[in-house]
Parts: sequence; C-alpha cells; structure tokens
Amino acid sequence: MKKGQNNLENTKRPEDAFETIEPVGKRVVLRKDEDKKQTKGGIRLPDNIEIPTLTGRIVAISAEIDADPMVPLKKYDKVLFNPKSAIPVDFEGDNRLFVVDLEHIVGVFRKAK
Repeated sequence: MKKGQNNLENTKRPEDAFETIEPVGKRVVLRKDEDKKQTKGGIRLPDNIEIPTLTGRIVAISAEIDADPMVPLKKYDKVLFNPKSAIPVDFEGDNRLFVVDLEHIVGVFRKAK
C-alpha cells in the first residue's frame, strides 16, 4: 500500500452503496412534490419562474414517531411542511428527498369522510 493511501479505499464495492435512509429522532423522510409550472387558473409560467412547493409524501418515519400514538403521521401521508428547514438527501438525481423534523410538518392532508 502506498504512503497516505487509506485501506478503506480498496474495500469499496458497488454493493456498499446505500439503498434506504431511516430517520432518527422525531424526523421523517419525504419526497417533495414537483414545483408548479402552471397556476390553478391554467396560466403557464415561464421556465425561470416556479411556484415553490410546500407539500410532499412521507416515505419513511423514524421509530420514535411510529411508536408515538399522539403523532397522526404514517408512511405515504401527504403533508404540508416548511421547506426552509428541510435537509436534502443526495440519494437520487432529481434530489427530491428531504429529512424534516416533526415540528416543521405543519399539516397533513386527509380525505373528507
């Protein structure tokens, strides 16, 4: 081994690539919805203007949230969240996965009964 060469560099294999992420603490992983390119009235926006999206679908929930019966969230719920506090996860090319603290999820969408 050459001087300065790390032994770990030689052990990296394709199967070591991460496939999932599990949030820790009171956090969820969500997939942010696409930014809007058109208004509700049907007006198409120029490419350099987008309506920021504040919604997404939960794709993973921490064990702490899952065990708490007082938290009304579950996997695949559509939620409203504060995107300024979301931590991007560089897992996919489109980079739409984010880790969000429970306190920054401000609403969950439910169907009327």
